[in-house]
Amino acid sequence: MSRPFYKNLTYDRIGAEFAAIAVRAGAAIMAVYRSGFETRLKADDTPVTLADHRSEAIIVPALEALLPGVTVISEEAWDAAGPVAVPGPAFLLVDPLDGTREFVARNGEFTVNIALIEDGAPVAGCVHAPAAEELHFGGESAWAVRQPDGAAFDAAAAHRIEARTMPSSGAIALVSRSHRDAETNRFLAPLEGVRQQSVGSSLKFCRIAAGRADLYPRFGPTMEWDTAAGHAVLQAAGGSVTAPDGSPFTYGKFAAGLRNGPFVARGRGAND
Repeated sequence: MSRPFYKNLTYDRIGAEFAAIAVRAGAAIMAVYRSGFETRLKADDTPVTLADHRSEAIIVPALEALLPGVTVISEEAWDAAGPVAVPGPAFLLVDPLDGTREFVARNGEFTVNIALIEDGAPVAGCVHAPAAEELHFGGESAWAVRQPDGAAFDAAAAHRIEARTMPSSGAIALVSRSHRDAETNRFLAPLEGVRQQSVGSSLKFCRIAAGRADLYPRFGPTMEWDTAAGHAVLQAAGGSVTAPDGSPFTYGKFAAGLRNGPFVARGRGAND
């Protein structure tokens, strides 16, 4: 598809621009994280805090300036105002604070997620974990950098990351810290010597992208803004996200309220 509103930006450059925006949002989140804060429950019984709203208030206008004319779909605005009109073939998905339960638990495993979707597929994204000081981003390729709170983002300091080939035995499978289910256990049971690790939020995608884990099966409910940024980074690192049967895992499911079905995120295949 044509991209007249992107000017001459590559997907890697867009991912880096997302990273710069996410770092600003992360600083606002950390200011709340270090303070006393209140938590309330939304209509779907998921938690939300002041940090969610402050992050979104930074991200949305910055994206509108970066990619004018591209619809921004952000979790808190969606929850507050309801579904937007179905956009064109390109739109942005934002989770201003993915892993609010991890934020409330103060375990550091929460992220800022930003992704660009084109024709149902993520093409650029950023996942920033401000408490863990981790920043992952990419488009054509995937990058990571340590990002201390309060430090300016420096794209030149980032290093390339690549997913690894899954071993025939002893693979590392990542499972949700807050959302475990029997179906995930059944999926992992046939894998020889599989080792399970619990990780929160979109960091699971990033662990696979950086070659530190091998797969992440998810059968419980997620929303598109939960997965798109991590999907973009993992894809740029040579990994994949598919439905459990191997079919494409797509975005823009407006008729379903942007709810995802089950998926499996993986590193490189043996023939890659």
